[in-house]
Amino acid sequence: MKLRTVTLTILLAALVFTCKNDDDDDEVVVVPARDRTEVYEENKAALDAYLDTHFYNYDEFDFDNPYSEANDSFQVVIDTIAGVNSDKIPLSQRPELIAKEVADAVEEDLIYTMYYLMVREGEGDVIHYTDKAFVQYTGKLLDGTTFDSTVTPVGLNMSTIGSELGVVDGFKEGVIEFKTSIDNSENTDGTITYHKHGIGAIIMPSGLGYYSVTLSKIPAYSCLVFTLRTPGVIYLDHDNDGVYSYLEDINNNGDISDDDTDGDEIPDVIDIDDDGDGVPTIWEDLDGDGDPTNDIGANGIPNYLDITETTSNQD
Repeated sequence: MKLRTVTLTILLAALVFTCKNDDDDDEVVVVPARDRTEVYEENKAALDAYLDTHFYNYDEFDFDNPYSEANDSFQVVIDTIAGVNSDKIPLSQRPELIAKEVADAVEEDLIYTMYYLMVREGEGDVIHYTDKAFVQYTGKLLDGTTFDSTVTPVGLNMSTIGSELGVVDGFKEGVIEFKTSIDNSENTDGTITYHKHGIGAIIMPSGLGYYSVTLSKIPAYSCLVFTLRTPGVIYLDHDNDGVYSYLEDINNNGDISDDDTDGDEIPDVIDIDDDGDGVPTIWEDLDGDGDPTNDIGANGIPNYLDITETTSNQD
């Protein structure tokens, strides 16, 4: 089963990814949308019950030495508290479980609470919401049904920017809380072990997932659970202007679409001349070091955002 990004116009501004099996027999069905607040209340009750009745294999992780080589192979496994596992500590009581509030993409006044399980943050690079993250994951429903899984790291765009499609909001908001590995090594069987990467899980209501979309293994309005590891990241530059896309969120509000320095109705993230001074942004890297934030006028405004500075490295 492979993860694929799609756009569904019926979801308006919602970002989705769907799972697609090798036989391409997954059918995407959009049911009539219900009231989003009503659905969230139902989802919240289901999530609360899930967190109170499920645990993860915390006793297999060495918390005294979290970045040990032994922990590099650790994978989160979530199971029900019952039988021989009756003495386990539920997810809701684990200090690694962190709540995060995220606004609904359609009704901004509706604030969801999602959760991520921070077993290990990672010691590598930060993952931004504009990047392509490489993730090993398993996706399940609350009843334990697996709908998608990958062993080999898959590169996923965290956000929809330009023509590139992103993942569902809950997955993105969880992944960006982790960092990548610092290196890797090849095993005798040809597999790769990553070192000191992020390890955890993401637990989300349907409003941050597929909401009213029905897939062959995911009913409409399903809460989703992803266990994951975050071995790598590529910092994207969507307009190839020499500025990483995460740096083009000038107002730092987490929305890359509303930063338009020159007011030409083209967001900086896809604008090759951010300040509209006639000099392409990439040419305003005066010393050619790959960092265009030179400030030749020493006025606190980088040249590529300063219309009064038109000096070019092409001069």
